Amino acid sequence: MFGVPTLVILVVVFALVFDYINGFHDTANAIATVVSTRTLSPRTAIIMAAVLNFVGALATQGVAKTVATGIVDVNADPGGIPQSMILAGVGGAIVWNLITWYYGIPSSSSHALMGGICGAALVHGGMEMILWDGVTKKVLIPIVLSPLVAFAIGFIVMKLIYFIFAKAQPHTVNHGFRGMQVCSSAMMAFSHGSNDAQKSMGVITMALISTGLLVPSDPSSPSIPQWVVLSCALAMALGTSVGGWRIIKTMGHKIMRLEPVNGFAADTSSSIVILMADHFHAPISTTQVISGSIFGVGTAKRRSAVRWSVARNMAVAWVLTLPAAGSVAGMFYILLRGVGL
Repeated sequence: MFGVPTLVILVVVFALVFDYINGFHDTANAIATVVSTRTLSPRTAIIMAAVLNFVGALATQGVAKTVATGIVDVNADPGGIPQSMILAGVGGAIVWNLITWYYGIPSSSSHALMGGICGAALVHGGMEMILWDGVTKKVLIPIVLSPLVAFAIGFIVMKLIYFIFAKAQPHTVNHGFRGMQVCSSAMMAFSHGSNDAQKSMGVITMALISTGLLVPSDPSSPSIPQWVVLSCALAMALGTSVGGWRIIKTMGHKIMRLEPVNGFAADTSSSIVILMADHFHAPISTTQVISGSIFGVGTAKRRSAVRWSVARNMAVAWVLTLPAAGSVAGMFYILLRGVGL
């Protein structure tokens, strides 16, 4: 059977595949608003998003450190946790991402990865494998709060814009906000890369630490190897360049009818929340955040402007993602363990 170095290579490959899928699955997070308002062409928007996702991924490492050492106990087993467990966790996340992408459901890649890692860890070692304090403070609480905060900020920003430009013609306001929406979409693409690409960096670093290939001077805050940072940033950018059109349609057209001023408010609000999460090293769902912002912006216009049936479908997907990805990962780990990996 495969030795440890080979399994580490497989983990790296799976993590980069996840990063790539995350890129095209979550392209909508960065460009749905700017494409749906026709401020930028799809090709231009995707190129911009790919470049800024890459740049954002190089900006910080706090989220990667949380994923690497703050979710599961990498030293729970003598000699480190098995690579097959990490492999199964990433595999479960990949499967769930592909299912939701196929059906155009804007679920969370972050939830899928966290659910997958925790699901495989639970099957491997039980409840004690999970670092519940870290999971609660760095994952579960931010997961719940981030879309609510995004909704609130989106609502407030949109109301302020309505107040400031109350006497202006809507057409004039939207024309003036086209250029500003390009800037807000660019900021959203940057922040998406700064949070989402780090999750794969954290998985790879977890694998390196658990096998002793990386021995950090500070186990609670390991430095992420430069080759890991660059490879994950590139995988995210390449995935973004492909584009996830099914989800772009959901985010850009099905929640509400977006105008440039709405897109600016939603992207700006989302970027604020994501950059705050980066500061606190929290791996949040950028999909949830942009969705929450759009719902907040739509509600500021009028409650009936939002298609709440879409919100219900999203909520169901969000609730299901953690246990679904965890279950798939757990079954995947049982299979890998059954063949001796």
